[in-house]
Amino acid sequence: MAKARILNIVATECLPKNDAKFNKWYNEVHIPMLMKFKGLKKVTRYQLTGDKKESAKYLAFYEFDGKEALEAYLKSPEFAAGIGEMQETWKDGGFDIKWSAVYEPIKTWER
Repeated sequence: MAKARILNIVATECLPKNDAKFNKWYNEVHIPMLMKFKGLKKVTRYQLTGDKKESAKYLAFYEFDGKEALEAYLKSPEFAAGIGEMQETWKDGGFDIKWSAVYEPIKTWER
C-alpha cells in the first residue's frame, strides 16, 4: 500500500457568471502550470453537491509525498509562476479563495 500523502486543500468560490471561465482556467491553465513541479504528485478537484450556501463550491486537493516536498513547492518557481498568472488573469476579481489548509495523515483504512 502506498504511503498516505500530505494534502494542501484549497476552497474556492466564484461568481455564478464566471463558473465556466473559472473551471476552464483552473483545469486547463492553473493546474497544468502547478503540475510542472515534480513534487506535486496529484491534484483532484471537487464540486459541492446541493446548495449548502455556507460551504465553498469548489475544493482542490493537492497531494505531496511529504512536508519537505510541500515546503519546496511553496518556494518553487512553478508555484510563483502559477500565483502570478492567477493574479494577472483574475486581477478584476471574479473568484475568491475562501480558505486553505494543510493536513497530514493519521491513519488510512481501505477495503
